[in-house]
Amino acid sequence: MKILIKNGRLIDPASGLDRVGDIAIAAGRIVGLGDVSADFDANRVIDAHGLVVAPGLVDLAARLREPGLEQRGMLESELAAAAAGGVTSLVCPPDTDPALDEPGLVEMLKFRARKLSRCRLFPLGALTRGLDGETLTEMAELTEAGCVGFSQAERPIQNTQFLTRAFQYAATYDYTVWLRPLDPWLGGGVAASGAMATRLGLAGVPVTAETVALHTIFELMRATGVRVHLCRISSAAGVELVRRAKAEGLPVTADVSINSLHLTDVDIGYFNSAMRVNPPLRQGRDRDALRAGLADGTLDALVSDHMPVDEDEKNLPFAEATPGATGLELLLSLALKWAEDEGQSLPKALAVVTSAPVQVLGSALGSLAASAGRLVDGGVADLCIFDPRERWAVTPERLVSQGKHTPFAFGITGFELPGRVRYTLVAGTLAFEARV
Repeated sequence: MKILIKNGRLIDPASGLDRVGDIAIAAGRIVGLGDVSADFDANRVIDAHGLVVAPGLVDLAARLREPGLEQRGMLESELAAAAAGGVTSLVCPPDTDPALDEPGLVEMLKFRARKLSRCRLFPLGALTRGLDGETLTEMAELTEAGCVGFSQAERPIQNTQFLTRAFQYAATYDYTVWLRPLDPWLGGGVAASGAMATRLGLAGVPVTAETVALHTIFELMRATGVRVHLCRISSAAGVELVRRAKAEGLPVTADVSINSLHLTDVDIGYFNSAMRVNPPLRQGRDRDALRAGLADGTLDALVSDHMPVDEDEKNLPFAEATPGATGLELLLSLALKWAEDEGQSLPKALAVVTSAPVQVLGSALGSLAASAGRLVDGGVADLCIFDPRERWAVTPERLVSQGKHTPFAFGITGFELPGRVRYTLVAGTLAFEARV
């Protein structure tokens, strides 16, 4: 199908492109960018006047809940939610049921995603069998099946000697290990340590749960040379340690979630279980440091940390509620809100959810590495077209995801979010079109 997108504001953060123009698409590729020949015969024309035409968003942390947890989310519903949010590529952690520790499971998941044609799926393989922290998986076979890295999701490895061996093996074959820095002995609480947790009588998770883990990871990186991506940094001290590691030249990247970037422990209010997320919401100074770290490049990418949770598991006392929140449909808007709040440009807001995540993935993207997260003549036609002026209230009925719980629901925050996706294209095919 041939599609012509006319009169849009074309923004490609990777190249610095920012101009009004047209895009011609044929056979899933961009065949004209900026000035399109009058001879281009399109099957469909999209008038993007007043809209931004950007690369499709790339989300480095989104749980799809399949296989095994279909009561919380189905592949169909969550990939549809991704498309509704302008996300054209996403990375899913391996903590499904069973865990993604066998090539057959990975191949099945990728096959189902391809059939749905809503979003590109890049699974992380389990670093250890069943995420038990005791037996390494067959990383080579999982890589051949389509895994872009290896992770323990929310289950840290307690045995440092075993973690060293895992790093050594991954470094030998140039695999990236994705870890959320969390010391298993310090990270057992349900809220960030501080005055708020004390006042509410909630078990706290101290900042040292993150920093002790970071020190261990960095020491083992120096010893093994492994490449590590740090998932969902949550504290000011953590940002500073990542900044020093990068200055030292360690091969490390890091991301931050939309929850930690915008919310603090004060938002828990009176035991609001919608605010029960991992990592826990920290103090204002931590949020401010995360915002600054994303702006200066210490933190490479912004992620949705999408984790749909059903009603029965969320509507419980705070300490008993299942942590997690829906986020795929909010990623673009919360990137734009961060830019508004911090005085960042629109291209910068888009960079942290497009080109920067692609740089984190690097060669693991294979043939897509050269054009994913970018607007490139001849590149893949993964696009997000949105209205930057429209504001919308997040309500359960407006969410496509099977999970309806989010800390940013209008009834909780009281504010509307900027930016509304109008069209999402994946490989030149319309994956989402908003109803006017």
